[in-house]
Amino acid sequence: MKFSEIPYKRIEKEDIITAITQAIAALQSAQSFEEAERVFLDLEALQAHVDTMFTVANIRHDINTADAFYDAEVAYADEVMPQINEYTQKWTLTLLQSPFRADFEHKYGSLLFKNAEIELKTFSAEIIPELQRENTLCTEYAKLIASAQIPFEDGVYTVSQMAPFKLDPDDARRLAAWKAEAGFYKANQARLDEIYDELVRLRDTMGKKLGYDGYTQLGYYRMTRNCYTKEDIEKFRSAVVKHLVPVAAEIYQKQAQRLGKTYPMSFADNALEFRSGNPKPFGTPEDILAHGQKFYHELSAESAQFIDEMYAHEMLDVLSRPGKAGGGYCTSVEDLKLPFIFANFNGTSGDVEVMTHEAGHAFAAYMARDIVPAQYRWPTMEACEVHSMSMEFFSWPWAEGFFGPDTRKFYYTHLSGALTFIPYGTMVDHFQHIVYEKPDLSPAQRHAVWKELLGIYMPWMKLDGEIPFYSEGQGWQRQLHIYQSPFYYIDYCLAQTMSLQFWAKIIDDPKEAWQTYLRYTRPAGSLTFLELIEQAGLISPFGDAALAQICKKAKAWLDAYDLSGIE
Repeated sequence: MKFSEIPYKRIEKEDIITAITQAIAALQSAQSFEEAERVFLDLEALQAHVDTMFTVANIRHDINTADAFYDAEVAYADEVMPQINEYTQKWTLTLLQSPFRADFEHKYGSLLFKNAEIELKTFSAEIIPELQRENTLCTEYAKLIASAQIPFEDGVYTVSQMAPFKLDPDDARRLAAWKAEAGFYKANQARLDEIYDELVRLRDTMGKKLGYDGYTQLGYYRMTRNCYTKEDIEKFRSAVVKHLVPVAAEIYQKQAQRLGKTYPMSFADNALEFRSGNPKPFGTPEDILAHGQKFYHELSAESAQFIDEMYAHEMLDVLSRPGKAGGGYCTSVEDLKLPFIFANFNGTSGDVEVMTHEAGHAFAAYMARDIVPAQYRWPTMEACEVHSMSMEFFSWPWAEGFFGPDTRKFYYTHLSGALTFIPYGTMVDHFQHIVYEKPDLSPAQRHAVWKELLGIYMPWMKLDGEIPFYSEGQGWQRQLHIYQSPFYYIDYCLAQTMSLQFWAKIIDDPKEAWQTYLRYTRPAGSLTFLELIEQAGLISPFGDAALAQICKKAKAWLDAYDLSGIE
């Protein structure tokens, strides 16, 4: 069945609650582990179908945010999911209290219960109104960004469609594009400020209602942080400033020399890697999709089967269109036991990253599709991002088919971009910690915090006010994770640290690197992030060791890389 052929039918809240309530009663009355397990697996099957319907509605809404039917379905989900969660929590508590818990742990492992205990710390019926309002505001933010119609030259463009203009080699045109896009955000800044201000206060209220000092601890529990702490993240941030920011600064200093610019540069100039332009995909979107299939076919038998099924069932929607939600993601359609990739091709190197990054998520989900229980099919998010970011580097031997004459540019910018991304992502996390520690900050004070952090983590950015919005410390408002998924963004940084370890292994021995990747991937969510790292023989990102080693090897590679003949 193709994605477009999946029949959608709203599953009413009352039916879901009734089914969960009956499962709770059945589990409580079970007389044997076999009987209890049957109840557990039957509810899993039901939840898979419910999840499929909500997922289909969300994807179809994102494909066309102007679709009134799916807009209403997403609004319904936003309202009822917190109410359903009350009963899901009762089921979780019943499972934790089951006399057959030891039998479940023996068969399925203890992580199922460790994560369940964390889940119980994230909810009570008392916070349902806040959860409903949070959902509504997050949907409003996504629709606001998707609604962008930015006049530029002789056309009108979405935020995603503006990306190629923001990378144009012509200095004046590129700067004009940055200013045009910034104009959209400035025109909507009052509402962007209001949405985020309300979200922060809602989340702070939720944390306090659940007995925490504020939102931060609740945010960690909502991200299922099951093997590291806020203090570990602080150590990682310190290592980024110590080891990585100096290397990133040197990358931008050399970039300024190539462009004939003065360091530090503006946001618009930092975006241009080479005077002749950044690497661009070679060919049409159809060419990229076809070469993506070739890449996965030749990478391994497992990946070949995966990509054929994705294409056969049309589990991708990657072209940018008016009214389509921004960004990209991978999710699972449980009834088909297949992942779905959502993206916005826009003619930049990011189009190729969809075929590697998002398809890296999808490959891992495909490999885990038959794991029981279903909770183990996806690990925690930082572990998931290792799948995707590392897959980007596994595509290097096939890069010429994606980039053609720009392949040499791509190798350099991909590695340097992986390094320079980590300070940005770490800054996003640091910003959120400050915001939730001080929920009463005004919008202007939040912008000031971001501008101060730019000086610490991204000293290569010139903050002279030339480009509205960005150079005024307001650029964080374009980062949807800050609105929709607090404390998620550091996961990308931890994962990038791990993916750079895979890059080093790929440079030395691609076949052994792939086997290491499979060792990391196959357990899916049955192990914690740190357990996955350990059993794959990799180095934890926390502390100095991993970043110090990565920076040394990557810097040496970049310093020795031959850029001759590239303007």
